[in-house]
Amino acid sequence: MDVLWKCGTVALTSMLELWGAIPVGFLLQLPPFLTGLFSAIGAIASAGIVIFLGGSLRSWLMKRVEKKGKNQGRMGRIWEKYGVIGLGLASPLLTGAPLGAAIGISLGAPVGKLMWWMSIGIVLWSIILTVAVAYGLLTFLTL
Repeated sequence: MDVLWKCGTVALTSMLELWGAIPVGFLLQLPPFLTGLFSAIGAIASAGIVIFLGGSLRSWLMKRVEKKGKNQGRMGRIWEKYGVIGLGLASPLLTGAPLGAAIGISLGAPVGKLMWWMSIGIVLWSIILTVAVAYGLLTFLTL
């Protein structure tokens, strides 16, 4: 039961911010595999909620983007240069999964393609961050 609580905490934290979930998993002394897995699951769930249930959010964001212009900020430049693939791979790290998904739908990304590339980006960054933290802790503990 204790492991389920810890995994749930990591997943819920990841729904808000992938960067925060991985250190939480290590603080809760979850194995690196479970930390990375539940971090990815939480972030994918939050991206999916925004992508698939965000119709009204999309309308609001479209009005806002039209007022300000589409090419503002780092994510706008990534969108212009790399499209859905770049947005899906970069946004979990740069803006977080929910905001990246919202940016994607506001820019008119196809829902299925956006979900696919966001999921790949989330899994990729979950692995990279989990390995980085695990090796960083191992190095720190051996000193």
